[in-house]
Amino acid sequence: QVQLVESGGGLVQAGGSLRLSCAASARRFSNYAMGWFRQAPGKEREFVAAINGGGRYTYYADSLKGRFTISRDNAKNTVYLQMNALKPEDTAVYYCAAAPFLRATPQVADFGSWGQGTQVTVSS
Repeated sequence: QVQLVESGGGLVQAGGSLRLSCAASARRFSNYAMGWFRQAPGKEREFVAAINGGGRYTYYADSLKGRFTISRDNAKNTVYLQMNALKPEDTAVYYCAAAPFLRATPQVADFGSWGQGTQVTVSS
């Protein structure tokens, strides 16, 4: 089990940017694929972005390509989500998660460890 703690959420105006961080406690962080998901009120949790253990491969929800960027620093046991040109519809609780493998269409069920989430609110 990997312990995950997100940070960096907050209130931002439409068009602004935020950078989320997720610190992981894992003996071998690079063994884990990492993902970001989000959940808006009344909606199901949805995939945002994922990155493989080495950081070479990244996947994004089609609707977010070009605005969001996932990255990781294995020396710091941290994964990041850079969010640019934010829109009110990006408002949600954002969760990071860890998985033992990564496929091209990441699913919630692939990820066994989850953080507590961080709130992102985008005002119009």
